[in-house]
Amino acid sequence: MAEQQSSVSPSTLSFLRDLAKHNDRDWFQAHKERYQAALANMRGFADALIERMRKHDRISTVDGKDALFRIYSNLRFHPDRPPYKEHFAGGLDRVKPALRGGYYFHIKPGASFIGCGFWNPEKEDLRRIRMDILYDHGTWNKILQGKRLHAHWGDMDTEDQLKTAPKGFPKDHPAIHLLRQTRYTFYHAFADKEVLAADFVDRVDEHFKAIRPWFDHLSEVLTTDENGDPL
Repeated sequence: MAEQQSSVSPSTLSFLRDLAKHNDRDWFQAHKERYQAALANMRGFADALIERMRKHDRISTVDGKDALFRIYSNLRFHPDRPPYKEHFAGGLDRVKPALRGGYYFHIKPGASFIGCGFWNPEKEDLRRIRMDILYDHGTWNKILQGKRLHAHWGDMDTEDQLKTAPKGFPKDHPAIHLLRQTRYTFYHAFADKEVLAADFVDRVDEHFKAIRPWFDHLSEVLTTDENGDPL
């Protein structure tokens, strides 16, 4: 795959900067060719990322086209929003039901980042995660403080937490900070200079690879019952 296809182009960020200044249908239609070029660039980036990820993970997302989210805002429930999102974003799914967790990338001038984890766990999955923390928080601490994982991701995002322990869980548990989580996610920001670098797709791949010990643990947790038997 040619490097220009797998790298994020400066013209893609330029298009997004201009879109943020002129977020209306007339401007977008007048610059539709720029959008199509930027879209093709981001599909190429996502294709390259999927190709790399499949060397060490089982990814069900078919290709870059399948990975990318629509740039058009959903105005049905939010009519006051601008008609277009001012970023490109996409997600990579793992093969379900055996493998859990997901990957996300978000490209926006001055605010690009990647993320991974469990954004909105189903009720039963959230309960199983918390039960695992309750009885096996030592394993969680070991995995989350692992040298490679922590170097790439730092600490788990704590933006959405309960104010106290979830119902039925002790308030004085040693891992109460994990039990209070309503989602289990990590984020890593990138400067524009990093996004435009030729090795950006490789860096994103390395970050996603580093989260695997945690994903592997939770995949086992979420595919077995509390006795360790397969669901």
